Amino acid sequence: MVGAGVGCGSSPARTLVAAQMSSKLFVGNLSFNTTENELQDAFGAHGTVVETNLMVDRITGRPRGFGFVTMSTPEEAEKAIQALHGAPLGGRNLTVNLARPKEDRPPGGGGGGGGGGRGPRRDFGDRGGDRGGNRGGDRGDRGDRGSRRDRY
Repeated sequence: MVGAGVGCGSSPARTLVAAQMSSKLFVGNLSFNTTENELQDAFGAHGTVVETNLMVDRITGRPRGFGFVTMSTPEEAEKAIQALHGAPLGGRNLTVNLARPKEDRPPGGGGGGGGGGRGPRRDFGDRGGDRGGNRGGDRGDRGDRGSRRDRY
């Protein structure tokens, strides 16, 4: 093999990553009670499981309902997809697909914004005067209730 891998952009590390990506599976619709051991057992029936990862919320530590399973070969990964996509586990039907590479995201994670405040003050002109209803007027005559000082 003269010149194999030279100038074509594939190194042994890149080939290894490509092989792992084609054998890494996304597993969705997981019960929040599912454990990594249960995933390992379910997928282990269809080949050698290299790694299992359940995704959890960073803040609460609670499961997010999906994870990843890496099989030893792309053939075993395909066999697991055929066998387990739509199959029940923990009372829910699994979604099993080939995992896509993580998209490049800007650092910082966003955080969702903050709502933007109330905006600038707007001038509505002269808002004084009576706007209807009986809001104003002399409150000196309180009838039989007495004055405020008498109540406290």
